[in-house]
Amino acid sequence: MVTVRPDLAELLADAHVVSLPMRVRFRGITAREALVLRGPEGWTEFSPFVEYDDAEASAWLDAAIDFGWTAHEPALDAVPVNATVPAVDPEQVAELLARYPGCTTAKVKVAEPGTTVDDDVARVAEVRRVMGPDADVRVDANGLWSVDEATTALERLAVFDLQYAEQPVASVEELASLRSRIDGLGVRIAADESVRKAADPLAVARAGAADVLVVKAQPLGGVSAAARIVAEAGLPCVVSSALDTSVGLGMGAFLAARSMAPGFAAGLGTAAMFRGDVTAEPLLPVGGRIAVRRVEVDRALLERHAASPERTAWWLDRVRRVHELLPA
Repeated sequence: MVTVRPDLAELLADAHVVSLPMRVRFRGITAREALVLRGPEGWTEFSPFVEYDDAEASAWLDAAIDFGWTAHEPALDAVPVNATVPAVDPEQVAELLARYPGCTTAKVKVAEPGTTVDDDVARVAEVRRVMGPDADVRVDANGLWSVDEATTALERLAVFDLQYAEQPVASVEELASLRSRIDGLGVRIAADESVRKAADPLAVARAGAADVLVVKAQPLGGVSAAARIVAEAGLPCVVSSALDTSVGLGMGAFLAARSMAPGFAAGLGTAAMFRGDVTAEPLLPVGGRIAVRRVEVDRALLERHAASPERTAWWLDRVRRVHELLPA
């Protein structure tokens, strides 16, 4: 929980709504809307997905305030990041991976509605072929499988030497059941939505339902709050993106440098998924890593990628509503 509470006028004094075009469809969208704003410590971001209600979005506003109004010190100069492979045809895999120079880990989306396990197997097989036997390959189902479906899918995908399966099923109880059922496959279970969307983000650790926690700075209330959750959970963590602009990726990089487990790559290379950004120096992977730094926003790019007046009004109204939910 942040301790600084800027009033609404201060919060919106230098706020801008952008819509960034994406290279491929991801999470069902082809453009990512976000609100970036400047605080005393620099640029920060508020970008809960549009389907999230105001109560859930309040943690994202806490995160924006924490990063913009708190002087965080970088614990490292850079952090390793993974490549991200959406639910694309195998023929597109090599081109996508080329946008992540030096990355030796890939996260592959699976269980996409309208696709099959055969599609997932073909996609993961191509990632493994392109990246070679020494790369780390992880899959992410976003909780869309049942326990039976996840068991079947992971039995087939385990041959590709997965680093872990991220949120293969929806609930903490299902994660625990699946983890027991696939014991012996050699596939670790990572929890994402069961941490960032839960009323009690530590429940998954207490239930022994996961081997790894995937944490995101914005949904958990910011760098300070998320670091406390990781410390209390006592499990290795991987810091990932919420499909942020480079401003939000900077927030995640500060968290990763402070809290992430050694030997893992952060899911913070997602600036490579956009055709545009809010800064002339985006946090793109270089040598498989991104820098741990705050980015400076380019006002010409803010104008170029400005959301429509209707969408801008929608986001500003959203900030006003969510701000009213924060404690005084």
